[in-house]
Amino acid sequence: MSIAYDLAARALRRVYDRRIDCEAVLDADVWFPEAERFVRAWPRIRDEALAVAEDLPRIPRFHDIMREQAAISANDDRDWRMFIMQAYGIRFARNLARSPTLEALARAIPDVLSVSFSFLTPGKYIPPHHGPFRGILRGYLVLSMPRRADGAPAAVLKVDGREYRLAEGQFMLWDDTYEHAVWNESDEVRIVLLLDIRRRGLPWHLRLLSSAIIGLVRLGVRLRGIELLT
Repeated sequence: MSIAYDLAARALRRVYDRRIDCEAVLDADVWFPEAERFVRAWPRIRDEALAVAEDLPRIPRFHDIMREQAAISANDDRDWRMFIMQAYGIRFARNLARSPTLEALARAIPDVLSVSFSFLTPGKYIPPHHGPFRGILRGYLVLSMPRRADGAPAAVLKVDGREYRLAEGQFMLWDDTYEHAVWNESDEVRIVLLLDIRRRGLPWHLRLLSSAIIGLVRLGVRLRGIELLT
């Protein structure tokens, strides 16, 4: 990541840290009860993601979309590809049309800001890093999970020093400003649904700050254009 990006992310986190005290992994029933709607629909979402995966070589790598993420996305010769359907409230109709289940869910839940399929190719390792902004939470729904010889999930999400091996259909809600890393130990593609969800329960001044930051990011997405996102 660029030095400017890292410095801005650290400064922003300090502002939120003064008023937010929570663990890295959160109870979805409390912080995002709508998660159950995604979990109930996961077989349909999986089928839509598998159809998208048929075009995997055409799906952009994460560092093609965000150059600032090259250090974690282009760190090896394996691919982390992202099929973005919505980014901070900006909807990409052509991509959403390929997942009508998600299109309907995202439209019905305004606090869901971003919706993406994440494809982690065999052997891919995403090194430890921090998200920049505590005004959102990350939803993580496993759609297609390779298995090890012992039957355990073969892809690992490590958050704040703890490893999570989630099975298909399992959902996790977490604060991605905590250090996290991901790796795929298998020779198959791991597919998950990633959601960026507006953090609820903030004091009024942090709600205003979050809204301003979300607006700036949305503007940045528009200025960059959508060529890499669709």
